[in-house]
Amino acid sequence: MSQIDARAPYAESADASRGRLVPEAPSRTRNAFARDRDRIIHCTAFRRLKEKTQVFVAHEGDHYRTRLTHSLEVSQIARSLAHALRLDQDLAETVALAHDLGHPPFGHAGEDELQAQMQPWGGFDHNVQTFRVVTKLETRYPTFDGLNLSWETIEGVVKHNGPVTHKLDEPAWRAIADYTAGWDLRLDSFASLEAQAAAIADDIAYNNHDVDDGVQAGLFSLADLADVPLIGPVLHRTRQDWPDLDERMIRLEAVRRMIGVMVEDVLTETERRLAEDRITSPEDVRAARRTLIQFSDPMMSDLGVLRRFLFERMYRHYRVNRTRSQARRILAEMFQLFMAEPEVMPTEWGARAASEDLHKRSRAVCDYIAGMTDRYATLEHRKLFNLDVALDL
Repeated sequence: MSQIDARAPYAESADASRGRLVPEAPSRTRNAFARDRDRIIHCTAFRRLKEKTQVFVAHEGDHYRTRLTHSLEVSQIARSLAHALRLDQDLAETVALAHDLGHPPFGHAGEDELQAQMQPWGGFDHNVQTFRVVTKLETRYPTFDGLNLSWETIEGVVKHNGPVTHKLDEPAWRAIADYTAGWDLRLDSFASLEAQAAAIADDIAYNNHDVDDGVQAGLFSLADLADVPLIGPVLHRTRQDWPDLDERMIRLEAVRRMIGVMVEDVLTETERRLAEDRITSPEDVRAARRTLIQFSDPMMSDLGVLRRFLFERMYRHYRVNRTRSQARRILAEMFQLFMAEPEVMPTEWGARAASEDLHKRSRAVCDYIAGMTDRYATLEHRKLFNLDVALDL
């Protein structure tokens, strides 16, 4: 066995998993983490990601990223990091594939609007919604709600960005506080290195594909990026290596190289931190004083400049702002209508929302809307507020 294939002592092991909340017989063909991955891929919430916004609404173009393609890119990078660091690749991939299951339609505009509408009733947080999807809202098995994932996967879903005890007083996090009263996820500790790999893979993926999508959409050009740290030097070196390459291929090659630069930076910084903190076991990882899989300080500085550029030139471009405005109005109007008239919701959801307890009603309304795709939300809004469409049900 080569050194790269030998599992590191601080890697998680499916054989040592803390198990599932509802005990199940093991699979003959997959370990616990691979089984979790397959359950996520087969669940309804995962399929819906194909028509949920990343930055551009899903119907705006066939080549822009959606939540589904983003999740696949994150899982590929997470798995590559896990391979290089000799971690459990299945667990890293699983957390990556699950991390966006709770996102509502229309990206961050949808999340902002649901948070505003749910403010009197406990708020909304897409990370908590992901947790609710995998522990409750997916109903695919006769003996339990949710997907009954392994402890390590649920831990990674909840705290891949670090300890979360400081969030438990937030109303939106009540679901996690209640759940952990019966199954301790050690919310005051860091998650596994595999979950940390998934978290940083998310940063690598979205920073790169937002550059790619932004140029494709015409929101800015490669020339505009020439003086931006990280991407600017990569573009310069790419042009030097390929002086006759067309702009499309320059863009693709530069983005590919930038992913490589960021991955190499993470590997170097992580190996330094693992050695410096004397990490020799999964328990050392959870008890660490800091995130262990991380960018170097110079890379963090460069990423900060790149993110400011993307915020100014992409995320707040007037074309994106128009879509955000439309999206927020669509969700706000549906939310208010469903709260006032739950009987107009589909039968299953209307029954859940029929409670006189407005907290329960609002959560059912929120769950219904959060599960919608961009396309479904748009069509549902038309049926509810356009009489001509409503008469053609």
